[in-house]
Amino acid sequence: MSTAANRRAAAESSDTVASPCVSICVLDEKSGLCVGCFRTLDEIAAWSVLGADAKRGVLATLPARRAASGKPPR
Repeated sequence: MSTAANRRAAAESSDTVASPCVSICVLDEKSGLCVGCFRTLDEIAAWSVLGADAKRGVLATLPARRAASGKPPR
């Protein structure tokens, strides 16, 4: 299997959770959340070492954070 095929297979695994980062990396001083992905600095810093379930837990909080910010859903 090629390297690209290995990466695709890993990305399709149920244990792989994609980062919600949208490359708008600015923290809102009032809320402490990234204005792009709505994660806290601690969540962003820990993302690479979090397990899949913990990542899914973070992802589950993001729609409510986005709604509270007043930004429209994507």
